[in-house]
Amino acid sequence: MAGPLDLITMGRIGVDIYPLQTGVPLPRVETFGKFLGGSPTNVAVAAARLGRSAAVISRTGADPFGVYCHDALREFGVDDRWVSDVPAYPTPVTFCEVFPPDHFPLYFYRLPTAPDLVIHAEELDLAAIAASRVFWVTGTGLCQEPSRSATLAALAARPRGGGAVTVFDLDWRPMFWPDGSPEAARPHYAAALAHATVAVGNVEECAVATGEREPLACAEALLAAGVDLAVVKRGGDGVLALRRDGTAAEVPPHPVEVVNGLGAGDAFGGALVHGLLAGWPPERTMRYANAAGALVAGRLACSSAMPYPDEVEALLAARGGPDDGAEVAR
Repeated sequence: MAGPLDLITMGRIGVDIYPLQTGVPLPRVETFGKFLGGSPTNVAVAAARLGRSAAVISRTGADPFGVYCHDALREFGVDDRWVSDVPAYPTPVTFCEVFPPDHFPLYFYRLPTAPDLVIHAEELDLAAIAASRVFWVTGTGLCQEPSRSATLAALAARPRGGGAVTVFDLDWRPMFWPDGSPEAARPHYAAALAHATVAVGNVEECAVATGEREPLACAEALLAAGVDLAVVKRGGDGVLALRRDGTAAEVPPHPVEVVNGLGAGDAFGGALVHGLLAGWPPERTMRYANAAGALVAGRLACSSAMPYPDEVEALLAARGGPDDGAEVAR
């Protein structure tokens, strides 16, 4: 891909092993499907499905699952030039159980550590990071060194202004942090927010970042921390988007028969990127992003379930147009 990319994401990559039997406990599952996984990786796939040029900065093991990750990225049209291997550690594998509509336990295999947490600042292509139209990082990237320093170095390389968008996905995964303590994580979240122009997360994740739990207070605290747009996902109550200029959008959820809710947030993220790049107002962007999340929530997989533009537009039209909203991503 020549020239600046529309989107570069940085962080987790791995293999999702999902049961092909719904409502069956993991010990009794007999058939599984293998899919590309990792939240920022899925966001890149979602954006690529919507026609955006996208790349991932990450690391895999030097093993067959690592080869699979590269092959899958290329098949999805996502640039893999910044995905390197770490021979000392295996490519992460994640299992889940599927109990619709709202119970999807995850089991992460990322020990002794994950290759995507062994990204070093000196390895980064800071010029490419600075040039990309949107740069996306996650809270998990802050959970340990050297990933923490690399994530903050990448954020510091981003220009402020000129239309550049820097997204911090709050992405709170306590099992990845040494003590699982929100209080210990909060200073690192604050350091990332100081460089970000957009923050996105659910209420629990916003509480980790800000100490607030009421959605509007969360959004205001995120703006005070430095971002220009705060996106607070409120589950069945929809999405709140608040901009620094005081304009707000509250979007209700789309009804959807949930099959697997795990990929909805990543579809939301890729569609959020698409709307930001298109220059849409917040309300239109949130409705579109929610519709993308609804489609994926109604499907089993994550990466391979990411929707194409005509699917999102058809869902919005079927619900009576853009005023109907969409299933809110988790």
